[in-house]
This record gives sequence, C-alpha cells and structure tokens, in this order.
Amino acid sequence: MTPRVEGLTRYSLPTAPLVCHDCIWWQARSGRTTNKDKWMDRAEDEFGAWGTIYHDDDGRLLGSMQYGPAELFPRAFELPAGPPSPDAVLVTCAYIVDPSTPWVMQSLFLAAIGDARDKGARGLEAFAYRYHEGETAFDRFYVHKTIFPSDFLVDFGFVTVRRQGRVELARLELGGLVTVVEGTREKILRVVREAFVPAPAPQRY
Repeated sequence: MTPRVEGLTRYSLPTAPLVCHDCIWWQARSGRTTNKDKWMDRAEDEFGAWGTIYHDDDGRLLGSMQYGPAELFPRAFELPAGPPSPDAVLVTCAYIVDPSTPWVMQSLFLAAIGDARDKGARGLEAFAYRYHEGETAFDRFYVHKTIFPSDFLVDFGFVTVRRQGRVELARLELGGLVTVVEGTREKILRVVREAFVPAPAPQRY
C-alpha cells in the first residue's frame, strides 16, 4: 500500500469522511453558528490547505486531519487547558476510517508537522487527554476525534503547556526539528512510506 497525502480544502472536502463535510464545531463558539463556506475562504486565504486527507494507492480513504492557526478555531479558546498559543498551528481533530489502523494517525501527524514548518509556524499544538492505563486503541484513537492521547503526543516530542484535570494543551516546538520532517508534502510522503510501508521481501534467484 502506497499512501497518498492531499491537502484539505473546499475542493477536496467531498473526499474526506462524511462527518467532516458540514461540521463547524471548532469553527464556532459554544451556542453559536458560522458559515463554513466563508470560513473555508478565510482559512485558505490566510493559511492555504487547512488539513490533510490520506488515501492508499487504490484511492481508499484512510483518514483525515484538520489543523490551522489557532485563531481560526474559536472553540479552542473555551476548552480546558486552553487557550492555544498565537504562534502555533493547532491540530483540532482527526478521523481514522478503520479503527484497527491507529498507525494512520502517526502518518497524519507527520504530514501536519511538515506542513506547519513549511508555513512558518513556531509550534504545533493539540489538546491531549491522559487516559488510564489499559485503554484500548479503539477508545484512544477512534472514539475521540478531537483530543489525542497524551502519551502518543509525547512520543512525537510534544510537551505539556498547561493542564486542567486530565486534559492538557500539548506543544511541539518546530524550530529544532531534524531535517527529516522538513519540506514539501512530497518529502513528508516519503517519510510516511519509509516509516509505515514494509520493505519488499528479498527474492531468491
């Protein structure tokens, strides 16, 4: 399986999971609404693609992730452990199509890290949750799509900015990352392939 990473925009949104098409939970404060078309216009004018869609080489949808400057997501300023930092790209949510493939989340984060660096962000932030030991991968990566396991983010180098109860705001500083996660989506795609696609078995002649 060869992964294919595509930017999330108003034009690629129809290929994202159906639940994402009209969702404005992050785009509006509690008790309010907003026009998603206008929001997408603003996001793409100010930031470009505001997330990633991930397919295999057969075009099968594997997952998607939404992210962008924190100011694009008013809901983030109401959550425990917030607000996010003004110099950060905020990962707001991710959707994995198959709950048995949590590695897709790793691929999406790699793509987000590279994209955020390309666009000059100082850091990547996400809301995290400290799960009890023994929680299943299904609960950690599939049930909750807007908050990420704290230990999962730690493995990427995220550190806790602040904590409220079991909820944390976690941050990855981008200035000191190694070259492997720099560059265009094509470079990130190569990293994803190397990390998650098994090498071919040796052939006997």
